Amino acid sequence: MNITTLLLFSLVALVAIATPGPTVLLALANGSRYGVRRALPGMLGAVLSDFVLVGAVALGLGALLAASEFWFSVLKWVGAAYLSWLGWRLLRSRGGFELPADSAASGAQHSVRAIFGKSFLVAVTNPKGYLFCSALLPQFIDPAAVQAPQYISIAIVFAGLDFMVMLSYAFVGSRAVRLLKASATKWLDRFCGGALLALAGSLAFYRRSNT
Repeated sequence: MNITTLLLFSLVALVAIATPGPTVLLALANGSRYGVRRALPGMLGAVLSDFVLVGAVALGLGALLAASEFWFSVLKWVGAAYLSWLGWRLLRSRGGFELPADSAASGAQHSVRAIFGKSFLVAVTNPKGYLFCSALLPQFIDPAAVQAPQYISIAIVFAGLDFMVMLSYAFVGSRAVRLLKASATKWLDRFCGGALLALAGSLAFYRRSNT
């Protein structure tokens, strides 16, 4: 894989990643509620899922989901159910936020593990990601060369871009909430919750024939 191919992949991946999706919406919500610093575990969870996704595509999981209605449906409904649960919780939020200086301790639902796990599960149970990458990534892989280093390079670039985009969303959420009253975060939570529910609905109606 030459530098030109890698740059072209970076451009295509950046456009796809920057389009608002579940993980960037969670980064926005986490940034507004907890601040950028405490939103970092969620970003790291999404980054880990990027490596899982690219690795799965390299091993042929994307092709399996494209060929198997059963496994595609299992992953699709698990992902849709989890997105719906997260969206419903945000819709029911009463607002309020915890800026980093407000508290050094966090409850169970605001723990590093919980924030990390939410973003990881949202990304890793989304079949669209596997199908998208299984269609996209092979176009940038040289079949005549050793493939493992190429997939590793793609995974690093993809994860790096994803992290930067999520960091930007978290920063925007963090800055915006400082200009608003604490109660105003309720409306941001509701926006993110409604968007996650809409994404869950689109995922529930998603079909392999659309790819």
